[in-house]
Amino acid sequence: MIFAAAVLAALLVAAPTAGAALTKQERGLQNRLEQLVELDGGPPGASVVLQRGGKEKFLRAGVADVDGGAPFKRRKHMRIASVSKAFSGAVAMSLAAEGRLSLDDTIGEIRPDLPVDWWPVTLRQLLSHTGGVPSFTSDPGFLQYFGDHLHGEISKLGLIDFIADEDLKFPPGSAYEYSNTDNIIIALMAEEVTGRSYGRLLRGLVTRPLGLSRTYLPSDWKLPFPRIDGYDTLPEIDNLTTCCSMSFVNASGGLVSTPSELTTFTRAYVGGELFGGATRRAQFSFRSGYSEPPGPGEMSTGLAMFRYRTRCGAVFGHSGNFPGYTQFTVATRNGRRGLTFTANRQLDPNAPGILAPQAFRVLRKDYGRAVCTLLG
Repeated sequence: MIFAAAVLAALLVAAPTAGAALTKQERGLQNRLEQLVELDGGPPGASVVLQRGGKEKFLRAGVADVDGGAPFKRRKHMRIASVSKAFSGAVAMSLAAEGRLSLDDTIGEIRPDLPVDWWPVTLRQLLSHTGGVPSFTSDPGFLQYFGDHLHGEISKLGLIDFIADEDLKFPPGSAYEYSNTDNIIIALMAEEVTGRSYGRLLRGLVTRPLGLSRTYLPSDWKLPFPRIDGYDTLPEIDNLTTCCSMSFVNASGGLVSTPSELTTFTRAYVGGELFGGATRRAQFSFRSGYSEPPGPGEMSTGLAMFRYRTRCGAVFGHSGNFPGYTQFTVATRNGRRGLTFTANRQLDPNAPGILAPQAFRVLRKDYGRAVCTLLG
C-alpha cells in the first residue's frame, strides 16, 4: 500500500487512555495492530477498545482517513456490519421478556403476509439461524439490483421479495446456516406486535436506556463526522465509506456506532442488563454454529450471539464485515469486561484473491490475542 508522507508517519501511532500505562499484554497487542496495518492486503487502520469495569483503554494503529491521516478515535462513527444482528436480537428478546413476543412464536402467527413455506419457523430459530430461511444477500437478483441502485432505498419487505418464492433450505431446527434474512424478519415481527417502527424500538429498548447517543440505524448512505472511513486497498485504495444505502442490509447489517459505544452495548447485552430470566437463559443455550466472518477459537451459536472458546477463556458477542469494515465485539458473561476490535477494510476468509484471506488469518489470530489481553 502506498500512502502520502503524512499518512505514513501516522501509521504506527498508539493511543492508550490518557494517563494509563499499558501492561505487557497490552503492549503486545499494540504491536500486533501495528503489524496488521503494515500487511499487504491489510486495513489502513485498526483499533481495540478494552473496557474493564469503569475503566477503558483504547489502542490504535494506522489511520481512519487515508487522505488526511486522521487517527482512529473511540467516539468516531463507523459501520458495525453484522454486529447489527445483536441489536435486533436485543429488541426481540426485550419484547419476549416483557411478554409481547414469545421465542416460540412462528412467522405464520405474527407475519402471515410472509411466504407460507416459512410459516413454521419460530423466533427462536430465526435468532439462532436454524430456521432454514434463505439469505437474500445470496440471490443474484438482489445483487444485481443492489449494484444498480447503490444510493437508493428499499423496504424490509422489498428485500424479502427477492427470495419470496424460495423454499426453506432445511426443516426448521434441523441444521444451522447463517442467513441475513433472519434478522429482517425479526425486525418485522417486532414491528407487528408493537405497532412501532424498528428504528423507534431500537431507540426505546436499547440505545436510549444504555445512553448510546451515536448508535442508530440510517436508511441512507451517509455517515456523519467524526468518522472512521472504510476502504478497499487492492488493487488501489478506494474509499467505500458512503458506497451504498444501509437500507439494503437494514436490521441485518446497517447500524452505525462508535468503538466505545459498541463495547458498552455488548457488555450490557451479554451481561443481562437489557433482559433477564428465562429469556436470558435461552440466549445462552448453544449449539454448533459460526459467525461470519469467523471469530477466534471454537465457535457456537446462541440467540443473536456467539460463544468463542479461546485458550484464555470464553467470551460472547458477534462479528461482522461490510464493504470497508470488519468488526469483532465480545464480553465476558457477567458483562464486566468487553472489547471491540475494528479494522477499516473488509476482510474475509472467502474474499477473492490471496491477500485479503491471508490478512484475515492474521486478524483472526489478533482477535484471540485481544481476548487474552482483555481476560489477562
